[in-house]
Amino acid sequence: MADFIQQLVEGLGAGAIYASLALALVLIYRFTGIVNFAQGEMAMFATFIAWQLVQAGVPFWLALGATLAIAFGGGMLIERVVIRPVEGAPELALVIVTLGLFILVNAVAGWIWSFLIKDFPSPFPSGALDAGGVHLSYSTLGVLGVVAVVMGLLYILFRYTKIGLAMRAVASNPASARLLGIRVSGVLALGWGLAALVGAVSGVLVAPVLFLEPTMMGGVLIYAFAAATLGGFDSPVGAVVGGLVVGIAETLAGAYVGVIGSDLKIGVPLAVIIGVLLFRPQGLFGRAAVERA
Repeated sequence: MADFIQQLVEGLGAGAIYASLALALVLIYRFTGIVNFAQGEMAMFATFIAWQLVQAGVPFWLALGATLAIAFGGGMLIERVVIRPVEGAPELALVIVTLGLFILVNAVAGWIWSFLIKDFPSPFPSGALDAGGVHLSYSTLGVLGVVAVVMGLLYILFRYTKIGLAMRAVASNPASARLLGIRVSGVLALGWGLAALVGAVSGVLVAPVLFLEPTMMGGVLIYAFAAATLGGFDSPVGAVVGGLVVGIAETLAGAYVGVIGSDLKIGVPLAVIIGVLLFRPQGLFGRAAVERA
């Protein structure tokens, strides 16, 4: 029993990381209807910036704060320079643009920092708590705590601030929001900046576990897509719940399903994506689109 609970704890820790990147995917989709395939690479690039600041002697938490600010500004810049010119284009064109951004960001990161693996400092202390034979590492507890704080701050932003209410209005109906005097283009840029900031948090959580290198977010992005698909691409709460479920499912399948083991765990999120698209395309918390004839 203790081993099963241990696997659940480890699954929750992994799922929280997937949830943080899934949150970024959902934020952009809610505001623009775009599935951003470059979200993981944007997070990776921000993590490299944090690493560079730490290497320059900047204290970790100060470097993290500066990185989040840079990520926020970078997300707004990408929306203005890359996304806005193709606003209203067919969905396939937008997919191609984000895929091109994926390739560009990855190549630029490799050119600047090389493709060699680098160590990234963990923001959490080493060690673990022992509760009845179950080890709760401070890293896992820290990741869960960070995701809970991010979710709480997003809830406060969208529920109790004027900016958050404007963002909700734009996400619900951009045309009506524009008629109410809301500057929709500015709100969309804020949405991209906020998603880039949340993605940067995900990158900082991933790097100490996987090592820092330009392709580190590729696998994580697949899990994040599975989490967002399961929870619903228009539901931040669903992204978090989906991430935790995917993390637990992956960990339990790797531990107890002999055919999967540690080598085929990547098949778990793919199975989740296919299953959800077949039986509940809007996800667990998403709303099905209704069109009037």
